[in-house]
Amino acid sequence: MDALLDPRDLGRLRWRCRRGLLENDLFIERFFRDHEATITTVQAQALMALMDLPDNDLLDLLLARTGPQAGLDKPEVHQVLALLRRARPADDD
Repeated sequence: MDALLDPRDLGRLRWRCRRGLLENDLFIERFFRDHEATITTVQAQALMALMDLPDNDLLDLLLARTGPQAGLDKPEVHQVLALLRRARPADDD
């Protein structure tokens, strides 16, 4: 089983996930709100790979306009994308 992310690495991951587009930030913030306590090291690596994308390419993936290509077409990236897309809307609080 994959290990949970420790608090220090989780903090670094949150910082690394800050984006320039508000739309991306909304997806990411909801993801952390819903899954922060259960993020694994493999999921963190997949999320980091997504954060290497330009903002518009990331938004296209989050909105399912495109799918992961080349090096991102991995099961763990698909899993994280599904979690990001499935995040509860903000008004469900």
